[in-house]
Amino acid sequence: MTTRKDGRTPDQLRPVTIERGWSEQAEGSALISFGKTKVLCTASFTPGVPRWLTGKGKGWVTAEYAMLPRATNERSGRESVKGKIGGRTHEISRLIGRSLRAVVDMKALGENTIVIDCDVLQADGGTRTAAITGAYVALVDAMEWARGKGHIGKNSVPLIDSVSAVSVGIIDGEPMLDLAYVEDVRAETDMNVVVTGRGLFVEVQGTAEGAPFDRAELDALLDLATNGARELGDLQTEALGDA
Repeated sequence: MTTRKDGRTPDQLRPVTIERGWSEQAEGSALISFGKTKVLCTASFTPGVPRWLTGKGKGWVTAEYAMLPRATNERSGRESVKGKIGGRTHEISRLIGRSLRAVVDMKALGENTIVIDCDVLQADGGTRTAAITGAYVALVDAMEWARGKGHIGKNSVPLIDSVSAVSVGIIDGEPMLDLAYVEDVRAETDMNVVVTGRGLFVEVQGTAEGAPFDRAELDALLDLATNGARELGDLQTEALGDA
């Protein structure tokens, strides 16, 4: 079995840590690390919903993603200063929101809104997958905070499953799990996979950067991703404790 530059085998995640409750101000928060990639996820709870949902008896969960100017090797300008949010930022924000909404019963949430902010402090590949995995932990705590304040009924079950995400790719013809940046930039195929705790797919984003991939390679990548997501789910459960 191939050994990667950081010593991992092809089917190994990078070291993953989840520091729950990192922010004292937010209703829910988690600082998550996938190796050198670090993302701060905060969940803000607000009674009420956007105007287009008012009176429908449903809640709303959405997300915003951003990268700090020096999260990478060279400084990038703040999009807020530029006055224009980039296409990649919009895409990832929508992905995180979709991933979280896939495991939320909006009726059980009631007419309440939760906004998840995912800010990349340091990037080394897999920022969107780390953001989704950490955002779920922050979401759980925000919902339990709301339950404690009486905004959500004591017997309501707004979360119907857990969700996590991981990257996979083919490098030198071999499928690999959780790509660091040095691997991501040379991958022949690059894929981000969002998986629920039950093993259902929320989203599969895959592209052949070099040679096209066949069905057997796709199956191998999805098997790697579901196994990785299962490990991430265990880490989420461990971080959340009795929540």
